[in-house]
Amino acid sequence: MRWAAFTSLALSVCSAATFAEDVRLHSLRDLDHPISFEPDFKTAESWKQRAASLREQVLVAEGLWPLPERTPLNAVIHGRINRDGYTIEKVFFASYPGHYVSGNLYRPRNRSGKLPVVLSPHGHWANGRMYEATDADANAALAGGGESTTNGARYPLQARCAMLARMGCIVFMYDMVGYADSTQIEHRAGFTDADAILRLQSFMGLQTWNSIRAVDFVTGLDDVDPSRIAVTGASGGGTQTFILGAIDDRPAVEFPAVMVGQDMQGGCICENAPLLRIDTNNIELTGTFAPKPLGMSSANDWTREMEAVAYPKLQKIYGLFHAQQNVLGKHFSFPHNYNQVSREMMYNWFNDHLKLGWASPVTELPFNPVPPSELSVYDHEHPRPADSAPAPALRKTMREASDHQLDALWIKDPEAYRATVLVALKKMIADDLPAANEVERTIINTRMTSKNATAEFSVLSRKSSGEVIPCLRLIPGNWNGQIVIWSDDDGKATLLDADGNPTGEAAYLVRRGNMVVSADLFLTGENKNASTPLARPANAISSNQNYAGFIYGYNRSTLANRTHDLLTVIALCKSTPRIKQINLIGAGQVAVATLIAQAVAGDCIDRSALDLAGFDFDRITDPLDPQLLPGALKYGGINGIAALCTHGHTMIYGARRDKDSYSRAFGTPSLSLTVERPPTSESLVDFLEEN
Repeated sequence: MRWAAFTSLALSVCSAATFAEDVRLHSLRDLDHPISFEPDFKTAESWKQRAASLREQVLVAEGLWPLPERTPLNAVIHGRINRDGYTIEKVFFASYPGHYVSGNLYRPRNRSGKLPVVLSPHGHWANGRMYEATDADANAALAGGGESTTNGARYPLQARCAMLARMGCIVFMYDMVGYADSTQIEHRAGFTDADAILRLQSFMGLQTWNSIRAVDFVTGLDDVDPSRIAVTGASGGGTQTFILGAIDDRPAVEFPAVMVGQDMQGGCICENAPLLRIDTNNIELTGTFAPKPLGMSSANDWTREMEAVAYPKLQKIYGLFHAQQNVLGKHFSFPHNYNQVSREMMYNWFNDHLKLGWASPVTELPFNPVPPSELSVYDHEHPRPADSAPAPALRKTMREASDHQLDALWIKDPEAYRATVLVALKKMIADDLPAANEVERTIINTRMTSKNATAEFSVLSRKSSGEVIPCLRLIPGNWNGQIVIWSDDDGKATLLDADGNPTGEAAYLVRRGNMVVSADLFLTGENKNASTPLARPANAISSNQNYAGFIYGYNRSTLANRTHDLLTVIALCKSTPRIKQINLIGAGQVAVATLIAQAVAGDCIDRSALDLAGFDFDRITDPLDPQLLPGALKYGGINGIAALCTHGHTMIYGARRDKDSYSRAFGTPSLSLTVERPPTSESLVDFLEEN
């Protein structure tokens, strides 16, 4: 049988029966269709390991790995307003140099000693903490039973702060970026371009850092008990609540309202970030708070199924710690809200777990609201700081601080740097080298070539993952235990000529006793021109937001998918009986995926030859560029990734001519770099054959 005929037969089998089954070619996760979470954990220890991994994922996704330097807050507190049983003060402080968090600090009157504190992010209510309901909305809340007083219906955000202060808590309600007094950066603006994604600078990450710094602020107050910190917010504020609980150990109790569920995960840019919900969702992220007390409310919105779905799953997590009493979820049949009914559930939850000492059940007391304009933190005596920065200036500050932090870590401790960046890289590709038993191989066909080698066509996948990876192995009769994995944009077709026999370089390797393996990585080889939702136009990323984080927050990027496939191939080769050595060749666009896979695979790889053709991630301007990897520039681009390749010997051809870009790579003895590109693929093979 001629090879052309064999090729047609083999590809028809793969294309019709298998290729179309690759879920990545026709299905994307999104904020309305996240992955389902099933709490199949047998022990508390197994959940702790998963929770630790999720914490790393959130920190990396939000640009907070490692945590930025905690620069001076320089907090200003002024303008006390007296009310019955509590006071309200005006606060602003710098979470980053040039970026100010603003809010109101409610304090109980006539209380002494160390008091509990409640952080209260507000969510997407008009004008945030200065929210004032219209007459129609207030009357509807009263008529529907959600509120019992006109003031509570008109000013529900003030109502919860006032009541908690009367119960003996210090309460800090702070602005989301772009709301109330935080007007230097427009909400949903300034963090949506390719450079922001490459540096993991996001609106959500900024707001999460503001929450962390808010904890820093309140724990610095003389009258705060740092062991009794609680957090509660609704809607977008509910997202901020459970995200803070996932990454900061200091909160002891939390109550996210109308946000924990399997359905819509957060519709705003400030609730989404690249990498955040890949292989997870809001329910699982909320569960990282276990076994600390967690209360939740839901409404007739995307959280309506809480009691049937989210709550039982979280009970299973808490059950691992024998702490089911520490989690509670209730549905209230009202529209999306944080009304008096759900607020009173929260008051009673905090009363019990912050040990406030009020008689149960706690009901909300009437209060005298402050006109919203009088809550503003800036006035003639306390003007907005002159260094308040718009988004471009703030992003420059964030970038320079991050670069300095990682440079300093590299200089001080290269191994600590590598460990830090390797964690980030694995989260950036949402993957790791799989175990041998995770890889499945279905052999499609085999034949003998003219070079006394067996050509074996197969399809690879990982258990329950739904990907399809066409793979070719050229197995010599005199195999010497060495495998060369050859990655190219043309995939396995690179290894064979028109007659179905190994090409010159592949033939040379086979003749020398090397097994040569190649695969059609995602959207390469036979699937190079396949249609996929990942390639849809940027203006169709979301129905209401032109932000690629809505894709990359739930799905691997194209480059990460290619790396995923190559790691699958490496795992298969690693498990081959009598294996002695694995070498890599990478050319074309997939050379970058090869470098990343080598960094992740570690000592599985002995030698590699990569032609990067001068590529680095700062060339990317399109958020949907197939070579975009969220976070790549934050961690140094090619320089930072190459510095992780410490085993064996790696040759990078076609390095950038500005060699200063490779300071970390040049500090890695196992790496060699040259700006010259190999004239032929034979040069790549020659490097692998060197002793």
